[in-house]
Amino acid sequence: MPPLLSVRGLSKAFGGLQAVRAISFDLAAGEILGIIGPNGAGKSTVFSLIAGQERPDAGDIAFEGRAIGGLRAESIARRGLVKTFQTSRPFSSMTFLENVMVGALARRVGLERARAVAMEQLVTVGLADQAHSPAAWASTGQRKRLEIARALATAPRLLLLDEPFGGVDRPSIDALIRLLAGLRSDGMTLLLIEHNLDAVHRLVDRVLAMHLGERIAEGTPQAVTADPRVVQAYLGASEPAHA
Repeated sequence: MPPLLSVRGLSKAFGGLQAVRAISFDLAAGEILGIIGPNGAGKSTVFSLIAGQERPDAGDIAFEGRAIGGLRAESIARRGLVKTFQTSRPFSSMTFLENVMVGALARRVGLERARAVAMEQLVTVGLADQAHSPAAWASTGQRKRLEIARALATAPRLLLLDEPFGGVDRPSIDALIRLLAGLRSDGMTLLLIEHNLDAVHRLVDRVLAMHLGERIAEGTPQAVTADPRVVQAYLGASEPAHA
């Protein structure tokens, strides 16, 4: 079976800075792949290139066998590849429900259908009891769930999650892991950037590690976080045991 997402030789420079250099990987349908690396490794740039927020200098990106490299973000989203943001950005003047309706309306459905879809996704992420509360009151954990619900309302086949566990307390992390694992069980494919290695170990099938714009390791979470190159570059330690 061909991969759901295929990235080949992806490169991007900003002036004299080579942010991403010849990155290649495949993502199978139903898989969870994590990208790790220190700040400045190029992870967010890879996400921006895949999601259409930046144009690659070189390389190819294919989603469901169709080239998407260089397409606009909204065109890519309509094809079923949707990215969440590291810092959740709800519309604070709207309720939880209205925020998720924005995602549903992107599918060009009617208002009542958008309302029904939004409520379904609030149930999925465990926020149904907050449907009519102002999003301005949301905690960090609730904002993360709200961001996911809004993305799910667009009916994606692949979710790009930018640090879904960032700034979230341990009980909320546990609940988010269960939520994301449940989405995968329902057929969703996930690609995520994450610094929380404990969450990565508990959730993903495979890890790709980056450093200075290049891929330095790929494999199971256990193998990658024990790789001396990753320990040195990402964890700032000299012994795998420190991972």
